[in-house]
Amino acid sequence: MAEEQHPPEPAAAANPPQENPLPGVKHIIAVSSGKGGVGKSTVTVNMAVALKQEGYAVGIMDADIYGPNIPMMIGVTKEPVKEGEKITPAEGQGVKVISMGFFVPEDTPVVWRGPMVHSAIQQFFRDVVWGELDYLLIDLPPGTGDVPLTLSQLVPLTGAITVTTPQDVALSDVRKGMTMFRKVNVPLLGVIENMSHFVCGHCGERTEIFSYGGGEQAAKKFDVPFLGRIPLDPAIREGGDKGSPIVVKDPKSPQTQAFLQIVRSLVSQIEQGEKKESGAAPTLSSMLKKIKDPIQKTS
Repeated sequence: MAEEQHPPEPAAAANPPQENPLPGVKHIIAVSSGKGGVGKSTVTVNMAVALKQEGYAVGIMDADIYGPNIPMMIGVTKEPVKEGEKITPAEGQGVKVISMGFFVPEDTPVVWRGPMVHSAIQQFFRDVVWGELDYLLIDLPPGTGDVPLTLSQLVPLTGAITVTTPQDVALSDVRKGMTMFRKVNVPLLGVIENMSHFVCGHCGERTEIFSYGGGEQAAKKFDVPFLGRIPLDPAIREGGDKGSPIVVKDPKSPQTQAFLQIVRSLVSQIEQGEKKESGAAPTLSSMLKKIKDPIQKTS
């Protein structure tokens, strides 16, 4: 049987990022999942609030146009304000938020084709006044559709995080999603395994309900960091339903500690990458020396 042929990956310039439309935002991170139901939006919200608790200025762009749940999950206390063509984002838990959920009635479905989705995402970048942010997390719709492709063309993403559960059916889709990001030249920042295990509150027994270790295996396969595991707990779901993320509702819980460790690992990884990049650049002293002595001797 002949070996299956795969189409060649596009060249590095196939999807060149446009000039950054958000110069005040230091890092733009896409949070993705290969399939729905893995808790991607829950992870996005808790990561954002954890980053805020660590002292960073944070925003969330809810790019899940067809299922915009971020406003409810983060507990928005300040609605967005439209002034002319510009929009001041909403706010919840000290995090700036924009979402299609603010502009569409709750029971009204969004039935849009690709060009309309592209336009909506573009307006979230162009018309929303984000101000100065350290991190903007973009909650993507599940799968490999128009939105991640649009993002790779509109903004220079710092990278993408993939959220998965441990079981095989989720991991198959995760691999497709991670391959897509590589093809559009978006760095893979790591994998988060959500719902990794459950610890009984009465007897303390630990159960791997959805198998174990799949997220870490996916990270190893793609040679990217494994950022951590989030244990399963009904309190996470309850907090999301009531707009009180677990990192706020129960600061000492294992889930909160896991989220804090994940964002610290993420920040450390990004900062180390920045140091490597800056190390390759000319120093200020060397540049000043060239200004003072413009005529350089050649060897």
